[in-house]
Amino acid sequence: MSRRGTAEEKTAKSDPIYRNRLVNMLVNRILKHGKKIIGLSNYLSSLEKIQQKTETNPLSVLRQAIRGVTPDIAVKARRVGGSTHQVPIEIGSTQGKALAIRWLLGASRKRPGRNMAFKLSSELVDAAKGVAMPYAKRKRLIEWQRQIERLHIFVNP
Repeated sequence: MSRRGTAEEKTAKSDPIYRNRLVNMLVNRILKHGKKIIGLSNYLSSLEKIQQKTETNPLSVLRQAIRGVTPDIAVKARRVGGSTHQVPIEIGSTQGKALAIRWLLGASRKRPGRNMAFKLSSELVDAAKGVAMPYAKRKRLIEWQRQIERLHIFVNP
């Protein structure tokens, strides 16, 4: 435990255009090598593409995609005796959103396509529909938790 005291919890700043914290979290994860302007331009052009594809509010598509992908639990490795067990633990909403954003961006980077804006818009639309790769990852995590519960592999943290 730290002797200096507890760290204050940081809240994400809202982005200047949409006044939304979720957008700023996404833009900060998009950027590479600290170039926020490029990340913001990629995000804004992907919002335009989402607007053209779905003809709905792109922010609602973003919220729906992240809500569908956000996990409630995560698995953590615990050592008991000589073996390591995967134990499901509940995670908070901010950590769940951060995981969802990381999964969405990872899946959109792996997608074949022209540029990041096109890939991100396609991934967000698919995630809002419930057919994206991170959505399947979340389902796999839930099934994994059910298997662990059936086997009664629980370790007290």
